[in-house]
Amino acid sequence: MTIGVFVFSLLGCMAIGMPIAFALLLSGIALMWHLDNFETQIVAQNLINGADSFSLLAVPFFLLAGEVMNKGGLSRRIVNIGIAMVGHLPGGLGYVVIVAACIMAALSGSAVADAAALTAVLYPMMVRAGHDPGKSAGLIAAGGIIAPVIPPSIGFIIFGVAAGVSISKLFIAGLIPGLMLGVALAVTWWLQVRKDKVQPMPRATKGELAKAIADGAWALALPAIIIFGLKFGVFTPTEAGVVCAVYALFVTMFIYRELHWRQLYDVLAAAGQTTAVVMFLAAASLLSAWMITIADIPAQLTDLLEPLLQNKILLMLAIQVLVVVVGTALDMTPAILILTPILMPVVKAAGIDPVYFGVLFIMNNAIGLITPPVGAVLNVVCGVARIKMERIIAGVWPFLVAQCLVLLLLTLFPPLVMVPAAWLMGR
Repeated sequence: MTIGVFVFSLLGCMAIGMPIAFALLLSGIALMWHLDNFETQIVAQNLINGADSFSLLAVPFFLLAGEVMNKGGLSRRIVNIGIAMVGHLPGGLGYVVIVAACIMAALSGSAVADAAALTAVLYPMMVRAGHDPGKSAGLIAAGGIIAPVIPPSIGFIIFGVAAGVSISKLFIAGLIPGLMLGVALAVTWWLQVRKDKVQPMPRATKGELAKAIADGAWALALPAIIIFGLKFGVFTPTEAGVVCAVYALFVTMFIYRELHWRQLYDVLAAAGQTTAVVMFLAAASLLSAWMITIADIPAQLTDLLEPLLQNKILLMLAIQVLVVVVGTALDMTPAILILTPILMPVVKAAGIDPVYFGVLFIMNNAIGLITPPVGAVLNVVCGVARIKMERIIAGVWPFLVAQCLVLLLLTLFPPLVMVPAAWLMGR
């Protein structure tokens, strides 16, 4: 009955078009009424505590860094590096999308920001070159969701805070799975375009390649700084967000000089607006998470899944199916905040490594960003490219399937995540 009250109150609020944060808030209050535990002071206290997190301070800084990179020319220089490296291959602009997506993922951690930047720069070039618009937009959307998996990832930060898992370990463990997503996209793109008669771009000379790399060296240095700093304990993930934002501001304003003081207000406002949405979601979710714990919903769910607790792979497969279904209706951040407090006790009861689970959980939620009908990244690409949703859905399916196969592979073979993570962490 308790689970039903929570689920139906949450879905009911969403069904009438209520914003997710308010739906979370009201579902928590519904549980309080059901358990005869309603107290306005508890509601207010949980809202304050939900946003009062040192780790969540990283979110506004990484969002600011993403805005600065897009406005200040860092994203464009990364695309130029990709063009110089692989633009001459058959279907080369598609490989440019994938290379650029992997590099930009290591800069901003935001799927929406990366997808918007890639669409603005590369989509017109791909269409002019003769690539199918739907297929091109689908590849860009699929490339954009690499950002929540390769560190620094805003998704890992939110999950780490909600689950009490080391964000630094999540960052390191997500690197190889993120690159595997990129490889899967490259193979799928090769299968898609090998019969297309599209004229590739001319091969860049060694001098042009060197010039592109030199021009983008400041952008390429940032991922190395972040990974090095986290691995050797130079700074925490929260401090990494500050380093990322300050570095991006310094490079774009004083090195490249493409971001001017008069543009700074708009950049800060855009980052602030997105931050407000995320933080209010985090605040509202804590009330629900607190009531979920009080109502003992995780124990009830554990009892329901008890037959699967002895088989970690079957349990993970069942969880992945659940997250896929939820991802078709919920955006990534609310899905993380709703499911984490429910699933983590089950995962711990089954003896599954929380870091391993976190990587696959975030990867699954990232894939949800390109699954209709919600698909936040699909909507962004549609808006920037001015393409109909039907066309991009048709174009994204092959890449969506490829990324789901990577997720399935990592679910069946956990060492693919944990062995490289242990090596990168020096264990």
